[in-house]
Amino acid sequence: MFDNLRHKMEREWFGVLTRMGAKLGIPVSKLRIFFIYSTFATAGFFFLIYLGLAFILWIKDIFITRRPSVFDL
Repeated sequence: MFDNLRHKMEREWFGVLTRMGAKLGIPVSKLRIFFIYSTFATAGFFFLIYLGLAFILWIKDIFITRRPSVFDL
């Protein structure tokens, strides 16, 4: 039950850290732990950064459409 909820949340939520991890070559679990600890240590400052990054990625996804592959036709 908890695994299904976790997978649903990971698929449908922002995916900011997943994109950052893929782009920087850092494991996503390490980034998540960093953001959790830093958010508690700085009283929520990194959570605001996370929401800002999520908003930027959301805007980017709206304006930049990906072209389908030739093989998808």
